[in-house]
Amino acid sequence: MSETYIARSSAIAARMLAGEMMVMNSMDSTFFTLNEVATAIWQAADGRTPLREIVRNRVCEQFDVDPEQAQTDAQEFVAELSTHGILLVSDHPLASEAP
Repeated sequence: MSETYIARSSAIAARMLAGEMMVMNSMDSTFFTLNEVATAIWQAADGRTPLREIVRNRVCEQFDVDPEQAQTDAQEFVAELSTHGILLVSDHPLASEAP
C-alpha cells in the first residue's frame, strides 16, 4: 500500500475566523470553510507526514471517530481540495509550500 503525502499549496489564502478555517484558492476563487477535523488535517499537511499518520495521530486522537471511516473521509477531503489546487498530493514526501 503506497503512502499519500499532502502539502498546502502556496496559491491559497487561509485564515482562522471565529474558530473555523477559511481557505480560498486565489486562482479560481474556490472557497471552503473547514470543520474541526478538516482543519486538523489542513494544519498537519506538511508534505512530509503520510496522510495515514495524520489521521491516526491527529484525527483519531482528537476526535471520537472510527479509524477506517476517518481514513476514508480524509481521503475524500484531500481529493476534493486537491482538485481545486488547494492541497498538493503525492505518493512521496514533498517540501511544504506553506510558509
